[in-house]
Amino acid sequence: MDGFPILSVMLAVPLLGAVACLFVDAKTARMVALLATLVDLALGILLWLNYDIGGAQWQFTEKAAIFAGFQWALGIDGIALMLIVLSVFLMPICILASWDSITKRVGEYMAAFLLMEVLMIGVFAAQDLFLFYIFFEAGLIPMYLIIGIWGGDNRIYASYKFFLYTLLGSVLMLIAMLWMVNEAGTTDIPTLMAYDFPPHAQTWLFLAFFASFAVKMPMWPVHTWLPDAHVQAPTAGSVILAGVLLKMGGYGFIRFSLPMFPEASAQFVWLIWGLSMAAVVLTSLIALVQHDMKKLIAYSSVAHMAIVTIGLFAFNVQGLEGAMMVMLGHGLVSGALFLCVGVIYDRLHTREIDRYGGLAINMKYYALFFMLFTMASVGLPGTSNFVGEFLSLAGIYQANSWVAFVATTGIILGAAYMLYLYRRVAFGDQKNADAAAMPDLNLREWLMLAPLALAVLWMGVYPESFLAPMRADIAALDARLARAKPEGDAHLKMGEPREAAANAIGHGEGHGAGEGEGAGHGEGHGAAPADAAEGEAH
Repeated sequence: MDGFPILSVMLAVPLLGAVACLFVDAKTARMVALLATLVDLALGILLWLNYDIGGAQWQFTEKAAIFAGFQWALGIDGIALMLIVLSVFLMPICILASWDSITKRVGEYMAAFLLMEVLMIGVFAAQDLFLFYIFFEAGLIPMYLIIGIWGGDNRIYASYKFFLYTLLGSVLMLIAMLWMVNEAGTTDIPTLMAYDFPPHAQTWLFLAFFASFAVKMPMWPVHTWLPDAHVQAPTAGSVILAGVLLKMGGYGFIRFSLPMFPEASAQFVWLIWGLSMAAVVLTSLIALVQHDMKKLIAYSSVAHMAIVTIGLFAFNVQGLEGAMMVMLGHGLVSGALFLCVGVIYDRLHTREIDRYGGLAINMKYYALFFMLFTMASVGLPGTSNFVGEFLSLAGIYQANSWVAFVATTGIILGAAYMLYLYRRVAFGDQKNADAAAMPDLNLREWLMLAPLALAVLWMGVYPESFLAPMRADIAALDARLARAKPEGDAHLKMGEPREAAANAIGHGEGHGAGEGEGAGHGEGHGAAPADAAEGEAH
């Protein structure tokens, strides 16, 4: 892989496919889009197989000056690797999901999806601040078009609301970026992650970035665009919105807010926890009374992403690892649930839960897949979401037991609304003859759901394969945060002298400095997990 610009190639393949889709007929556009996404999936697997877990923090780096103050700079760490793999895994499934349901302006639709893939990969691979911003913001455009052109009856309202909400916060982020570049004298993201911004400035910088990432997650109370967008978007649009686009907010916290503004992050811990606890409980209760399947799953996404934000701001390794695993697991499971809704919507053209019932009788394979993804959403051991939720709760409990209690309440409510949904759709009497006459899964739907089912089980049974590439990067982030951990954090002994805490913080800063100076993954971060484990043992 030395010298091969794999990240640039992964951006070029769907971009060329998008251009080609604009000039061919509908049938050819579908084939071009599927081929381009499968090529990117193969490149993503190659990227994963060639990632050196014990090597340098930033790998597959590419740099080329474009003009003064702006450069084409790409590179990934383990965190970005996992999110890129999630993106390229979901994209071919989205193309298959759109195969029959999209009949108008097919070429433009496929081009929009391929452009979306370019921008998603770009967000996770960008190492230049303004290059990241361009990818981050440009992602609004294809999603806006997908909702606004191919969405439901109220698609115009939903697309405008989605666009305006996300754009408003991002303008503040751009102003903060300009100040940061002026202060630090560089646009290089790895350098900025190790730069110590003045504590008084961190507060305003954090709030500016928070305005963008909180909407993107989305956090309560700026989440109201999400249910509308999900309900109006075509099935594949909902899959990619829940599966990847929401994760950009979590990625932003991990890549920018926490490492660049650690003191401000500690200062606003209770703001994050308060909003997240409200989201976990309130959106779960709202989900419990929904009649529209898509809206129910949309509200469940807000609740799950609130677990992510609580875990990220627990300021310990378990919380950070759990947040990442929840993001990956939710990307698979929420995408799969939206596909399950799409399968029966294509047959009956309604999302009303009461219009179904007893589908386990005439759609037994569909009911089996739906049950697996429902159990995964609930966090059943052996499925993907269990690992992330368990690690997140362990990390949250170390930070604050009351916050952990509220987060657990949300998970219990999650079991209630998901099992209630499944019972009404799959079990009971078949009251509607049209629902009772629906055929079971066809080959295309098997090809959509089976890979997701295998991935959900794989992550649940062998989570280490997903955690291993991220572990050193999370340990480095934890070391960077060590100096700013809120006083009285549960990782300290009760009554431990402040001097001991100060020594521990100084020890953590030593690791952070080693990383910032370009130490290898295996050497610069090797001691961090052990130190973290020793601290957490208290």
